[in-house]
Amino acid sequence: MVSVKRPSTRAAATVGRPGARTPTVGRPGARALAVGRPTAETMAAAAGQTIADVAGPDLLVLFSGINPSLYSAATGHHFARPGNRFWPALHGAGFTDRLLHPSEQHLLPALGLGITNVVSRATARADELSPDEFVTGGARLTDRVARLRPRFLAVLGVTAYRAAFHRPKAKMGRQQETIAGVPVWVLPNPSGLNAHFQLPALITEFTALREAATTPD
Repeated sequence: MVSVKRPSTRAAATVGRPGARTPTVGRPGARALAVGRPTAETMAAAAGQTIADVAGPDLLVLFSGINPSLYSAATGHHFARPGNRFWPALHGAGFTDRLLHPSEQHLLPALGLGITNVVSRATARADELSPDEFVTGGARLTDRVARLRPRFLAVLGVTAYRAAFHRPKAKMGRQQETIAGVPVWVLPNPSGLNAHFQLPALITEFTALREAATTPD
């Protein structure tokens, strides 16, 4: 149990569970089965759209992606594109007691977890974003962090963190600097396009964050 942030009883029992594990893909729930894949036309129409943050009070970790994919924008679910390793890494690191489907993102705030993005505009690839968009997105993310006051902000992508917060030499892991007084942890981008980090390595990085977030001050 974390003394500074007090998530629900379920969060304390789940997020605080020690040890990483290799995620197993179980039978999805009825809500997950009801979610169909967006068509190519739907995804094309999703370009430039935004999706709502997943947030709540007393967050242990606010995860920030770079920006939504067209797949995520079309479904309204973060990290929804097949091949994205965010949800398996979250489970493998012990943040959740089972592998969640992206359509179950609404369960995260009860576990002390939230999701947002540095840049809100959906694109097919992150390299379509301009430097100015990252800077503007960093300022907006700072405002969001100041309002939500999570115990940690986790930015998923070191290149995005460098661009958004003028930290050209930043590396993975806990940062010396804070954002709005909140400690920052930089994690690898879980996109399937990031070949530098396979799932076991992602789980190791996520586990280090979980251990820090659930350790009393």
